[in-house]
Amino acid sequence: MNERTTQKVKIALGIEYQGSNYHGWQYQKLASNIQEKVERALSIIANHVVEVYCAGRTDSGVHSTGQVVHFYTSSIRNYSSWTVGVNHYLPKDISILWKQEVPECFHARHSAISRRYRYIIYNYKCRSSIFFKGLYSFYKKLDVFKMNRAAQYLVGEHDFTSFQAINCQSITPIRKILFLKVYSIRRLVIIDIVASSFLYRMVRNIVGCLIEIGISKYSEYWIKELLSYKDRRLASPTAKSEGLYLVDVKYPNIFNLPHSPIGPFFIYK
Repeated sequence: MNERTTQKVKIALGIEYQGSNYHGWQYQKLASNIQEKVERALSIIANHVVEVYCAGRTDSGVHSTGQVVHFYTSSIRNYSSWTVGVNHYLPKDISILWKQEVPECFHARHSAISRRYRYIIYNYKCRSSIFFKGLYSFYKKLDVFKMNRAAQYLVGEHDFTSFQAINCQSITPIRKILFLKVYSIRRLVIIDIVASSFLYRMVRNIVGCLIEIGISKYSEYWIKELLSYKDRRLASPTAKSEGLYLVDVKYPNIFNLPHSPIGPFFIYK
């Protein structure tokens, strides 16, 4: 039997979503968004208004297999209620994957050590009718080895002004990329990138440049020159949102959060 308690507890959830039908994670009054759907479903199960805080505010059309949120509740529910029960009230393109009670010091965004994104390109002359919503279809042959060599110039701490969206509100363009690899699995080209945090549209701007290097429009060294130019206008157009996934958010081990396979599911490795 469900019960209520006057003492609030903090709960973290792992969330997966296909972002094609939404204008991003963050609540928007006049646009469909993921935060609103999640909060509404949680509020039904909790029987009180719930507000969630996320690890990464993904942009319009962007997907996730590793989003993490936290919220407070004064309701006592079992594990199944916060997962299967909440999923019952969510659209089929949003799912709760796991639930974990966390200490007061935990914050889904501020406690994160790093975030990992994967950009998936379907690199074939004919588009896919199966994954047309979850991949970026690109028909020109990409030189994956050249793209990967160029990508290594971005690893480390740099001024990423050339890869920062014009309307980014970050105080500083300095970011540290911990890992960046470009590789292929059959017709898929995967850009796998890890950093402590990212500038607004930074990943998609990097991908746009790597694609143009992959078709030999620019040399591998060009991406290093872009770093020194510190001018977004000199870089490539932003890659489309449909290929981008937030796949993992890493936290200190003391929080003991569940760990899901790094997705999306069709490239688990």
